[in-house]
Amino acid sequence: MSDPVLPSRARVVVIGGGVIGTSVAYHLADLGWTDVVLLERDRLTSGTTWHAAGLMVTFGSTSETSTEFRTYTRDLYSRLEAETGQSTGFSPVGFIELATDPGRLEEYRRVSAFDRLLGIDVQEISAREVGDMFPIARVDDVLAGFYVAEDGRANPVDVTMALAKGARLKGATVIEGVAVTGVRTTGSGAARRVAGVSTALGDIECDFVVNCAGMWARQLGEQAGVNIPLQAAEHYYLITEEFDAISKSFPVLEDPANYTYLREEGGGLMVGLFESVCAPWHVDRIPESFSFGELPPDWDRMGPYLEAAMSRVPISGEVGIKKFFCGPESFTADLQPVVGEAPEIRGYFVAAGLNSIGILTGGGMGRAVAQWVATGSPEVDVTGFNIDRLHTYQRTPEYRATRTVESLGRVYATHYPDKQLTTARGAKLSALHERLVAQRAWFREVSGWENPGWYAPEGVAPDPGEPTWGRPSWWPYWEAEHRAAREGVIVMDMSFMAKFLVQGRDAGARLSWLSAGDVDGETGRITYTQWLDERGRLEADLTVTKLADEQYWVVASDTAHRHVETRMRRAFDGHHAFVTDVTGGYTQINVQGPRSRELLASLTSADLSDEAFPFRTARTIDIGFAQVLCIRITYVGELGYELYVPTEQAVHVYDRLTAAGPAYGLRHAGTKALASLRMEKGYRDYGHDIDNTDTVLEAGLGFAVALDKPGGFLGRDAVLAQKAAGPLRKRLVQVLVSDPEPLLHHAEPVLRDGVALGYVRAASYGFTLGGAVGLAMISADEPIDQTWLDAGEWTVDVAGTLNPARLSLRPLYDPSNARIRG
Repeated sequence: MSDPVLPSRARVVVIGGGVIGTSVAYHLADLGWTDVVLLERDRLTSGTTWHAAGLMVTFGSTSETSTEFRTYTRDLYSRLEAETGQSTGFSPVGFIELATDPGRLEEYRRVSAFDRLLGIDVQEISAREVGDMFPIARVDDVLAGFYVAEDGRANPVDVTMALAKGARLKGATVIEGVAVTGVRTTGSGAARRVAGVSTALGDIECDFVVNCAGMWARQLGEQAGVNIPLQAAEHYYLITEEFDAISKSFPVLEDPANYTYLREEGGGLMVGLFESVCAPWHVDRIPESFSFGELPPDWDRMGPYLEAAMSRVPISGEVGIKKFFCGPESFTADLQPVVGEAPEIRGYFVAAGLNSIGILTGGGMGRAVAQWVATGSPEVDVTGFNIDRLHTYQRTPEYRATRTVESLGRVYATHYPDKQLTTARGAKLSALHERLVAQRAWFREVSGWENPGWYAPEGVAPDPGEPTWGRPSWWPYWEAEHRAAREGVIVMDMSFMAKFLVQGRDAGARLSWLSAGDVDGETGRITYTQWLDERGRLEADLTVTKLADEQYWVVASDTAHRHVETRMRRAFDGHHAFVTDVTGGYTQINVQGPRSRELLASLTSADLSDEAFPFRTARTIDIGFAQVLCIRITYVGELGYELYVPTEQAVHVYDRLTAAGPAYGLRHAGTKALASLRMEKGYRDYGHDIDNTDTVLEAGLGFAVALDKPGGFLGRDAVLAQKAAGPLRKRLVQVLVSDPEPLLHHAEPVLRDGVALGYVRAASYGFTLGGAVGLAMISADEPIDQTWLDAGEWTVDVAGTLNPARLSLRPLYDPSNARIRG
């Protein structure tokens, strides 16, 4: 066979011919981008797609994006055959999720409420009904099943071939047997961008590359300096010999307590496994020659998991085994995919690390990536899986080897709130870490940082106890910290926040262009602001402090670290403006509460009075031997200060604070208190309750926008257009559950007069307000204002139970901001 002929140029080159790569090519062509070339090193499906189990399950996620990916994918697979003439093997036999313990029952009832909001017809069924639908299953321990009739299974190879055929029919080119050996770039620094790809058969010039290379994506990315920290791991399924008692009409059955999914396969039973402790594969480097390959199964390690899985269908132990298959799949540290434009190179997109859900999300993922490439902006919330959330240390071999074991093991775990990962810990330690250990902190991981979630009282070990959907054992400690912030003074280690020093002649002008707020005004002032895209939608939510005419201090959340840095570097390109990441160089200590001024005043010669040091002031003050950047600002809704201390002096400043603290009732507080305090005040958190699909006005942040500032800002025209269009019909609102007992965590539907209009995006417990409190985005067919909110009867669906609630556009705690101003 002669070598294929490569075009010399294409608009987009998609690398990898699995389900994701073919879906991206299909959807780009569907958008009219016909100058697309997909290159597959071997044959289509040859990586991991060919051995996927093909489950098509819309149930199970509390991410709106992931759920929409699933439903779109299911619908796409059901219509592709008519479009292309190529079957996808989609068979809507139904799907049942088993709950066999109270924790899973609570989780799945919460998931069901959310999924129904998004149009998935989830039915809670009894053990008897499970047995009727899957009669060979043992159901004596089943508390409930969760059934979706429209779900089922597909054939991964057929799906991929249908997508590839559809891409060709729409004008894209699909070439097999050509491996990409490198990605060529032009420029340097923030100006570096894709120029083409190299292969053994020649180069192809292109404007965009989409790395869909699956478990090889990390290695391909490393060649160009792109960080893609995913890791391959062994994945198993067993197929029995044929037996009469099974039928192709049986639904897919998922039994997570026994680490398994079950479905008919070839007249026998497929027993798929997601074991609690997995085995990484080739932490060093995935062999380039591996194709359509199998791994030797570890019978000894997998024996107990197989025994547990097959106990669900006792007859499976009586029939022969046709195949015990082991093949690699790629996983990420947080079980979220790696998607988006790489921070390192413009035009270099990644869609990899699908964590065993590539088939069931492939259509939606391909469409989203295609839209992102074509328009420059994603049309869905990408804050949870954007590639720029990931850090380079996560690509180290030890991190991947240890964290992958645990992350894969979480696939079938009960997803309790506040459940923490235990591997790959201690990656980043604050300068105060040992001091906080001595204060009995219980540490949680915050973007790799060890940070206190809460503190145990003196004489009590910081033990989180058994995970629960209810009130944990440490609830009283959390409440005490919350109330100390409202009534006295607290100290918090916030070193995980992303901190940048921005300097240069053009620094003020460029930050002003990025920021919707007026950040380049008076020296010594902090400005809370948003960064927007051209459509007026949110890209970042942060603070900018003007230290001097050519010097600024930018602080963002930990999860937005690389996102914010990348936007600055690209906006500063070609200008005399420079950004330095100083996150590790400064320890952030927050002192908050009505007595915070008294405590700080006892330690500094600076005048902290309202007249000398008003709200939003930033100034260097002395504390002991240290010069500290002190900013009067709050994220808890009280008088308070943020101290940015050179890390080498952080322990010294902390010791001064805690030595003086007892006279003012100082208490240590963790991020659980931070969450409940900010939620009572309705403060936003980008990536949690606001995201890139929201406009700044819908998010309720219009007060932070300076529409009339000289020079305007990115997104200004879109904000003006939305204001001119009239009252909003989509708005972020605060939700307070009237009954103090139910707890909100995330994704609870919000109903007006019995009709669901949105869901809680983030929540906590309002100890001051006396109930669970959250922020929910709601949409209506009429303008949303407080009068309209007050006229409705509002409820929140918590695990299937409707609870009366109160909704407000203004903060329910201190709406006049009197406490902030001291």
